[in-house]
Amino acid sequence: MTLTELIGVAEQRLLQAGVAFGQGTTNAFDEAVWLVLWRLGLPLDGDLDAEGNRPVTADEQQQVSALVEQRIATRQPAAYLTREAWLQGVSFYVDERVIIPRSLIAEPLADGTLDAWLSADTHRVLDLCSGNGSLAVLAALAWPEVQVTGADLSPDALAVAHINVDRHGLQGRVTLIESDGLSACPGPYDLILCNPPYVNAQSMAELPAEFRAEPELALAGGSDGMDFVRNLLRDAPSRLSPHGVLVLEIGHERTFFEAAFPHLQPVWLSTSAGDDQVLLLTAEALRG
Repeated sequence: MTLTELIGVAEQRLLQAGVAFGQGTTNAFDEAVWLVLWRLGLPLDGDLDAEGNRPVTADEQQQVSALVEQRIATRQPAAYLTREAWLQGVSFYVDERVIIPRSLIAEPLADGTLDAWLSADTHRVLDLCSGNGSLAVLAALAWPEVQVTGADLSPDALAVAHINVDRHGLQGRVTLIESDGLSACPGPYDLILCNPPYVNAQSMAELPAEFRAEPELALAGGSDGMDFVRNLLRDAPSRLSPHGVLVLEIGHERTFFEAAFPHLQPVWLSTSAGDDQVLLLTAEALRG
């Protein structure tokens, strides 16, 4: 059996088992590639076409089969099994203490879209609800002159974030703090990035097992998904510098957002998931 054939077998098993995707991959093929290459110790960014005819031994087949079966039987996301996830091509450590990094904010951060909203006076960035610290790390990598604070309510999540800050050698530029919302974040910040818990109660009840494996604290946003966001938008004006900017992810909750904040007119940022899942609000707009 070749590597390509082994990936095909794994893909079919995942499809037949009806596992859920969306935590690092969006389809069975990509998930199969991830699991197979990781299990065999092969680079995830290698040339699959060039390596596809590589023979795999019976022992390697058994190792891959066991991992795929573990993925199916436990419904644990692949990232929890491999202890690694990628965001914008950057590797991060993850485990069950954090949700798997997939924030759409990473896209306008990495592609330069947010640069138009920043200036030479942008020095302090806050990543609120930092989780495993991925957005804090990406911000520090994107803007070498800024100081970044990553804040989260969960001590467990912050422990994972510390691993990632150390992994990328950013201890001198990324500070991690425990904070319930903005309570321990006095600012002023020139940019606040926030991927908060925003899943509404009905959607929470319908989540597949893979998503229920993630910390509920990082997902559940109350009946309309806006519980955390209400507090954030109440407190953010006093934490932003005069020309500061808030970038907020709300996923599929635009209807609930607009119902909760009808007076706001955010700038909607384009992402791979559409033009209505990440929004931007200036300090001026928030202060109304």
